[in-house]
Amino acid sequence: MQLFYNSEISLETKQITFDKIESKHIVRVLRKTEGDILKITNGKGFLFDVEINFANDKRCSAIIINAEKKIKPWTYYLHIAIAPTKNNERIEWFLEKATEIGIDEITPIICSNSERKIVKLERFEKIMQSAVKQSLKFTLPKLNEPIKFNDFIQQSFDGKVCIAHCEEQNKTNLKSIINPAERITILIGPEGDFSTEEIQKALVNKFIPISLGESRLRTETAALVVVNIVSFINE
Repeated sequence: MQLFYNSEISLETKQITFDKIESKHIVRVLRKTEGDILKITNGKGFLFDVEINFANDKRCSAIIINAEKKIKPWTYYLHIAIAPTKNNERIEWFLEKATEIGIDEITPIICSNSERKIVKLERFEKIMQSAVKQSLKFTLPKLNEPIKFNDFIQQSFDGKVCIAHCEEQNKTNLKSIINPAERITILIGPEGDFSTEEIQKALVNKFIPISLGESRLRTETAALVVVNIVSFINE
């Protein structure tokens, strides 16, 4: 199935017009014409069938003929708060793979040791949208504005809250505390790890210190390991 993404489409929408890039792809690459059916998701759990009524490589349009609510294929709710990596490609890789596997919410957090403190959310959104289409998902993960570490941990959270860090302290392996169909928020630090002060503040705020195994992992690798563990336990 070839899946398209359009965040503006809703149950009230009667007709949509594709932008120039998608119009060219539909008409010239996919060779679609009037009367052909396309599949579109709005990233909010809906799949729409649309019928092309005007096939032009600069301005293709279609009418909505059916809408279906798609149940999210996983029962957990996973929120990862991750420090942006110095190399943008690394966190972009995480966003793509996490979206393909199954994640619900992502928050960039700015920490004491963060080497990158400015993120391009628009770029992140496009990567996640592309991953949604590629993996045939119908729900786009929520991407929050960047927030400072201290402000993030002082929020109220539903479910478990955990922090993955590298200091030699008593930590619980993530696999042993995950339960199926639960809500969980996990902090992943920057390349230089969380500062000792940040770790202590998180513990004071009832974050559970966790281990992801014996290896010392890169930021984006650690975050993806979390997604894999949570997904696997919920199979």
